[in-house]
Amino acid sequence: MCGIVGYVGKKSTAEILLNGLSKLEYRGYDSAGIALNLPSGMKVFKANGKLHNLKNVMTENIAAGSGIGHIRWATHGGASEVNAHPHSCNCGSLVLVHNGIIENFQELKDELTGCGCVFKSQTDTEVIAHLVAREFEKVKDLKTAVINSIKCLKGAFALCVMHNDVQDTIVVAKRNAPLVLGVGNGENYIASDIPAIIEYTKSAIYLDDNQIGVVSADEIKIYDASGNLLTSKVENLPFEPQALSKMGYKHYMLKEIHEQSDVIRNILAASPELQLKKFDRIQIIACGTSLHAALVGKYVIEDLAGIPVDVEASSEFIYRSTIINENTLVIGISQSGETADTITAIKQVKEKGAKVLIVTNRPDSTMARLADNLFPIEAGIEVSVAATKSYMAQLIAMYLLGILLAKDAEKAAVIKAELSQLPAKVEMILNNSTAIAEIARKYSNFKNFIFIARGINYPSALEGALKLKEISYINATGYSAGELKHGPIAMLDESMPVLAFLSEGIVYDKVLSNCQEAKARQAKLIAVTNVENSTHQGLFDDIIQIPHVSDMLSPTLNAVVLQLLAYYIAEFLGKDVDQPRNLAKSVTVE
Repeated sequence: MCGIVGYVGKKSTAEILLNGLSKLEYRGYDSAGIALNLPSGMKVFKANGKLHNLKNVMTENIAAGSGIGHIRWATHGGASEVNAHPHSCNCGSLVLVHNGIIENFQELKDELTGCGCVFKSQTDTEVIAHLVAREFEKVKDLKTAVINSIKCLKGAFALCVMHNDVQDTIVVAKRNAPLVLGVGNGENYIASDIPAIIEYTKSAIYLDDNQIGVVSADEIKIYDASGNLLTSKVENLPFEPQALSKMGYKHYMLKEIHEQSDVIRNILAASPELQLKKFDRIQIIACGTSLHAALVGKYVIEDLAGIPVDVEASSEFIYRSTIINENTLVIGISQSGETADTITAIKQVKEKGAKVLIVTNRPDSTMARLADNLFPIEAGIEVSVAATKSYMAQLIAMYLLGILLAKDAEKAAVIKAELSQLPAKVEMILNNSTAIAEIARKYSNFKNFIFIARGINYPSALEGALKLKEISYINATGYSAGELKHGPIAMLDESMPVLAFLSEGIVYDKVLSNCQEAKARQAKLIAVTNVENSTHQGLFDDIIQIPHVSDMLSPTLNAVVLQLLAYYIAEFLGKDVDQPRNLAKSVTVE
């Protein structure tokens, strides 16, 4: 979940590293650091907190032919300068940065301590620095030292390693963590994600697991785990630099919310033709916001296709006995395509013979490369940590998949026609966002929040609560409205706002009844509804009216409302909307 940048060439190395890290700050912002490899010795700069703190301590303009940088999301050891990367060996001649988790670090640390290594940090990463330094002393070759060292590591890693005796060269390696090598002219780049290097190059080499790269200014050589030279494939990078601009919006999150109508148009226009073999059940695995899209997908696919669909969090799926075989279609959903739990789950089901469909915003990702079928969701780069437009695109992907598998062609055609009308309806909500902002201000000082819904909008209640928690830190919970009386109703009083999704359809009357139960306990009531009913005026404290939409498609418009509500509440509270505490955009550790 951290960010890595590396550079070898004749430009300002420090400037490129800092600029690259600024594009990766969504991956972690607990601390940051860079190392420059100079003939006189390694020069390392570190700072706790966000990247601007590192920029403040880098007052020198130092020329260097190579350097590595890192921005951290803390796992082992708290957020502090001493735990910040890069980490070094005892003599300081070797430095490295690392994304991932080393599962056997304590065992290795005990062994290295016994050999005289002195540890300064509480991180698992420092173990790798001492390990590679020890191997380098034996073989005097940095590539071989890295190859020998990673054979001892259990877990996930993306590594960039420099040694003072090996000028203008960075050795990289990866296993279950992303790393891309940018190809330039007389210079080369390294990054854990494309935004860090996209303004410098449009060509890249993607490392596979257990491969090692030796990066100099003039060439990149790729080796397998035995040290054999491989033929590397140079690919075009899929994004444009301007995608990283806020385009005049105060926050990336607000910009990305407003991009959703175009995202829907793009995915509808680029709907892929999937080659799906016969299967008798579907298993969807995902995490976080993607899990909520998966739950909507369950309703849609079962309704249109009549195929049983199970949905489970990837982190739970991988640690139990699962009934998966060649007659199961497994769908993995991930915004980044690098979600560690979901990658592990995909590898497990492929071993059991299941066919895998990946729904992701990153067709260049690890999960995309594991797919038997790929459904790119066409959302473009999403910078804000809170998923908005990628969630919308995932929802549309679920509807399109349901249409593809539908048994009733006429019913599917009706849904497809209504999908084409969604962009205009999303824009109607966005054009009325001032009214949502006023309601957000009214409720911004409440300490707790409950979201309720039924049927296909139950996931909307879960997503609404998640969004509010993520960026405002308000304690919010999503419930099936029918479950309110089975415990949560005990919490209701005038200090507890309840937001209800009331869409026209089979569960409308039941949700309305649940709202009346909440009102009888003096709860503040907010309705998000596409129904105009005089009953609403006397029941609800506030009403957010959305355009008419079928019950099946209502989660799409509800998503825009819950995103705007969370955004404005967080903004009124003065929170860091794009970079909420303790979170990162891409969860690359289990």
